[in-house]
Amino acid sequence: MSANAEVLQGARLVGSTAREAAVSRTASLAVVGGWSPENFAREQIRGLVRRVFFAGGSRPVKQVVFSPVESHSGMGAICDQVGRALALETHSDIAILSRDVEPAGLCAAHEGVAIRSWATQLTVNLWRVPELSLCPSGEEVGTGCYWRARLAELRREFEYTVIHGPAAGISSEAALLGQLADGIILVLDAQSTRRATALKIKETLQGASSKILGTVLSEREFPVPEGIYRRL
Repeated sequence: MSANAEVLQGARLVGSTAREAAVSRTASLAVVGGWSPENFAREQIRGLVRRVFFAGGSRPVKQVVFSPVESHSGMGAICDQVGRALALETHSDIAILSRDVEPAGLCAAHEGVAIRSWATQLTVNLWRVPELSLCPSGEEVGTGCYWRARLAELRREFEYTVIHGPAAGISSEAALLGQLADGIILVLDAQSTRRATALKIKETLQGASSKILGTVLSEREFPVPEGIYRRL
């Protein structure tokens, strides 16, 4: 993990279903006041993954959408780190569906081959799949029919999928994915996201029957004091 990478920094179970985490951009690997951002981040990514994917509820969580409240340039890095942490927790095959990577050629359906044969393999059980390489197969891209077919294809080949979703405050596609996948995690920017905006988007997603699994706070540049953190 590089020194200036986006890192997941905190995870807490809120109520019975919501999970909360925090993400920050670190400038160095120095330990400040006994607190190491990278070490803390690594542990909290693992905690988030365990709570979301391995909570042992009545309905298994296999496909999760990570969607920013607003446009967020670090979403690809967040999804990559979640995918890598998940790959360390299971031997099952995992896909990261990325919006940041351009497809190298024709999509798998046109060639009649498995998705993983043209996806980029990151580890022994982890692949990055460019979203634009998924074929519409006659459906309009971004519609319910399109995403039902695409998520079904991913379920056939991969046990878990981490989905880089569109901005929930801009695109209605985020709510659609939150319905069709096993749930959605909202990513909030500590420097710019307003509480009222986040609450409004949360209500909109819930009204659309999207399954909100929790929130991630990004761009936080300082640790939360332990006394306060325990109350999150």
